[in-house]
Formats: sequence, structure tokens, C-alpha cells
Amino acid sequence: MALETVSETKCFGGNQGVYRHTSTSTGTDMTFQVFVPEHREGEKLPVLWWLSGLTCTHENAMIKCHYHQACAEHGVILVGPDTSPRGEGVPDDEAYDFGQGAGFYVNATQEPWAKHFQMRRYVEEELPALVAENFPVDMERQGISGHSMGGHGALTVSLRNPGRFRSTSAFSPIVSPMNCPWGEKALTGYLGDDRDAWREYDACALIEDGARIDHLLVEQGRADNFLEDELKTWLLEDAVRKAGMNASIAMQEGYDHSYFFVSTFIAEHIKWHAERLKA
Repeated sequence: MALETVSETKCFGGNQGVYRHTSTSTGTDMTFQVFVPEHREGEKLPVLWWLSGLTCTHENAMIKCHYHQACAEHGVILVGPDTSPRGEGVPDDEAYDFGQGAGFYVNATQEPWAKHFQMRRYVEEELPALVAENFPVDMERQGISGHSMGGHGALTVSLRNPGRFRSTSAFSPIVSPMNCPWGEKALTGYLGDDRDAWREYDACALIEDGARIDHLLVEQGRADNFLEDELKTWLLEDAVRKAGMNASIAMQEGYDHSYFFVSTFIAEHIKWHAERLKA
């Protein structure tokens, strides 16, 4: 599969790259970013997938997350895709929480979204194969993380793919899209009215239905203005407790929903992932 290099920049001894390719999943060009730490020739490194939130592109985390130093220190590659298909002919919505920039990591079944909005297939199948072919990744050592809508993506991708990820974390995740306005709008629009079809895109429902994650870390700010109506972290706390799942869900006083919050704790998350990816 042809891969176009958009940019490559030396950073903390490694390479921060941005790449573009034509996606068979979305039928569009897709852009993603990869940070590869300095490493020995021929060495393969563990990989951490980062899924971003509403309105974001591949660029937000790359600029605002401040993960480079920790990834370089612990020898972890980080890959961050865009949050939706984009471009000429791709449908959109005037609202920030639906359409382009708001793919919710689902495979849409409803028109006009179904043709291009196949983000689940993109992040679960196509992008991993592309990265494995072109970068020095050890696909036996994968972790996944994300923020907000991307936290929802990280949780659900991991829960649906048992054994693929040695570690899973999330910042301010939408833990139950079936039970919040953001999620209800997106799942109705992309998947239709059959709520049973929504369950595979809801972390709490997946856990209730028997899915499990071995190592889970969640960070949530108590001053997050989306906590009560959209994120509802307590639903995940209830789900993991009932399931007997090993999970650490940290509620951080004074922190909001922004990348200031994410950047405060990202180094701790990368260290946590590295410990499990290198075990």
C-alpha cells in the first residue's frame, strides 16, 4: 500500500512523522502521525495507539499531548490516526459532535455515512496492517489509549479484541455512548435506531456482555464540564466492579477536559503502558 510522507521532524532523538495514504476502508485519503523513538537498527519496538476526540485531527495530540519525551525514554512508538474521513464528497454535519471530526470509531450502516465512515475497520484492521508493514513495530506488544471520544474508542476496540492489547488506558472517556447525548446522537445517526446494534460500541455494555480487559487505567478530571451529562465515569466504575475486572479509575481534583489535563498525566500513562508492553 502506497504511503506518502507529509513531514518528518527529529524530536527527542526520534522521528515525528505525518503520513498519508488512500484508505480502502473509508474510500478517502487518510492522514496519521507516528512517533518512532531512537532505536537500534533492526530493533522492533512496542506500539501505543492513540485515538483522539471530537473535532480533532491527527495533529491535536501530536502538538498538545506532550508524549514525545516519555515515549523516547521508554522506547514506545505512538501512532495517532485522524478521527474521521474527510475530503470532497464526504458527508458532514454543521454540528461539532457529528460528521467529519466525529467518526466515533464505528462502522456506519446508515446513509449517507456508510460509504466513508468505516472508522472501526480503519483503526482495527487497515491502519495496523499499514503500520506493521512500514514501521519497526512489534505487533505482539500493543497498547491503546485515547481521550474523550477517543477514550471511548480505545475502550471499545480493546474490549472487542481480546488478547490483542497488553494495556489499555483512557483520558476522560465517553464510557457509555448509549446513555449520553453525544453517543445517542452519533449512534442513531451512524447505526440507526436498533439499540442492540449499539452495544458493541459501548464499553459498559461490552463488559456487561462478558468482554474483559486485563490491564485498564482511566484518568478523569473532577472539574470536567462534560462529566455529569456525557462522560458518566461512575457507569464504568459500576461495570468493572460487577465484572470483577482489575481497573484503576483515578478521579483528579481540579482538572478539566482539555489537553492541559491530558499532558499532565500522559507521561505516567506511557510509563504504565511500557511496563506492561515490556513485561
